[in-house]
Amino acid sequence: MQIGIDSFAASIPDPVTGVTTSHVERMKDLLAEIELADQVGLDVFGIGEHHRREFLDAAPAVILSAAAARTSRIRLTSAVKVLSADDPVRVFQDFGLRLDDYDELFAEKLDLLLKIRANEQVRWSGHHRAPLTGQGVYPRPVQNPLPIWIGVGGTPQSFIRAGELGLPLMVAIIGGEPHRFRPLVDLYREAGRQAGHSEQQLTVGVHAIGFLGDTTRGAADDFYPGFAQTFTKIGRERGWPPATRAGFDATRGPTGAYLIGDAETVAEKILHVNKSLGGISRITFQMSVSAMPHAKVARSIEILGRDVVPLVSKALRT
Repeated sequence: MQIGIDSFAASIPDPVTGVTTSHVERMKDLLAEIELADQVGLDVFGIGEHHRREFLDAAPAVILSAAAARTSRIRLTSAVKVLSADDPVRVFQDFGLRLDDYDELFAEKLDLLLKIRANEQVRWSGHHRAPLTGQGVYPRPVQNPLPIWIGVGGTPQSFIRAGELGLPLMVAIIGGEPHRFRPLVDLYREAGRQAGHSEQQLTVGVHAIGFLGDTTRGAADDFYPGFAQTFTKIGRERGWPPATRAGFDATRGPTGAYLIGDAETVAEKILHVNKSLGGISRITFQMSVSAMPHAKVARSIEILGRDVVPLVSKALRT
């Protein structure tokens, strides 16, 4: 199982002081965190894509390029790409639409992206982009084929589509209990089998909110204020209720989605998620939803790489 971190390059106010780290300092800290993740043996570090004031990841390829110059082993990757609002040719080269047509846009653009991955000269036509009539798309990736994962939330059709295409699945579990996603993961695997794809192709990853500390109580106390600030703000925009400590503590409990605690607690949670979903190949931690001092984020990364990874690896071997 691969274990790593995803980041939205968040630059959000400290929940106590109200001070926001400058964008320059936040980016400096983020690159240091990626470098540390490489040093402590984590497998993957992903940068998402968002277009909001508080996130600095509007151009993930630029951040990943800077990180590549400072790392040697870790896999650097896109954590999420807003494919429905982007051009698949540009997406491929980097690693004015009606969003009411989101599903149609996504399906059509995914089809084109997969054709670009499979063919150097591409012939394709659709409804939402000018056709390609044999043009070459360059540069071609060093890693061939280019890894493409389908990120999903809770829509059954999204799981089925990923299975039918035989693409790896990345499940965003940001609340509730992971075992509730098992029927959807089973849908994915069954759709893949019916489409003739091998078990090796039908791999599942999980993206989850997580943070580590020397003690479970300390990790929770450090992480909660910033978490509450972020999710209460998002809740006002989306109609969710405000975050509460009781809800937070429940969701970081033994069967909940949050991977927050000391090394032993988090290792047990990872193994629980793995069993609940019938086996996963990757799990990534989202730490940047809470404004945290760089030193505490660095300590969390150290614990994850140096303590949690060996515990999980040993348990999976036995």
